[in-house]
Amino acid sequence: MPMSPSRRLALLTGASLALLAGCGSSSSGSGSDGSTSQGTDSSSKVKVVASTNVYGDITEQIAGDKADVISIISDPAQDPHSYEANTQNQLALSKAKIVIENGGGYDDFIDRMLKSGNNSSAEVINAVKVSGKTAPKGGELNEHVWYDFPSTAKVADRIAAALGKADPADAAAFAKNAETFKTKLKALEAKEAQIKKEHGGDAVAITEPVPLYMIEASGLVDKTPGEFSEAIEEGDDVSPKVLQATLALFTGKQVKALVYNEQTSGPQTEKVESAAKSASIPVVPVTETLPKGKDYLGWMTDNVDALASALNK
Repeated sequence: MPMSPSRRLALLTGASLALLAGCGSSSSGSGSDGSTSQGTDSSSKVKVVASTNVYGDITEQIAGDKADVISIISDPAQDPHSYEANTQNQLALSKAKIVIENGGGYDDFIDRMLKSGNNSSAEVINAVKVSGKTAPKGGELNEHVWYDFPSTAKVADRIAAALGKADPADAAAFAKNAETFKTKLKALEAKEAQIKKEHGGDAVAITEPVPLYMIEASGLVDKTPGEFSEAIEEGDDVSPKVLQATLALFTGKQVKALVYNEQTSGPQTEKVESAAKSASIPVVPVTETLPKGKDYLGWMTDNVDALASALNK
């Protein structure tokens, strides 16, 4: 869903080139200071910048050791919606051959900084555009497409194609790695299909739309009042009436699980989590970026398995 103006402003505030060099911090899949890795022949590697470590990790699985990948946001405690980009990010983007952004209003600072850095030659992969996802009639786009495995497969193909264009000698290897990655995604889709077979139609609640694609693919029904999850995502207060309606899902045993975004917790979501636990309704924690020590496939396997486990309790 689109971000509120205040969140978009927060993302863009740090992007000004007037900031002093080194201001803020930059997270990187290859180096925490925003620099590329120092491996052998690093100068010959394809320079890739991803807005989050989700896309950074996918790129690394496809590129192997043929790319230097920087992930701007990689701290699992960081809310991507409120990330303030800095001049280190600007520098990395100015040198990138390939840039991977989520799109859909999620990480607009990428486009702004590319323009400011005069890097019009970088190939930009917009995951939302690649996915083909659009807002439903009368509704808003759910931009969290990395929780949709068919969409992630499309993005993997685009990454492999971009890498192959930048490094033709290794194009076949990139394509092969993408196929291996997509085969593993199919295993995740099979897990969702099994949940759908066993629990199709079961009701769950969420704190934010982050995991909705996974929930829908698993045949589950989101019973959360839209006003609640939308307000939490936008960083707005939830009205007492909407909060009470949400809490009633748990006190009334109307849902079988709560899928909880750990990266944007606050007093209202904590009340919801507490209500779920008090009602002995399982809580399934999810995040927007990779937990430390996990790759994308392992992370998503944990998420799907946790959802299945919660529904089987």
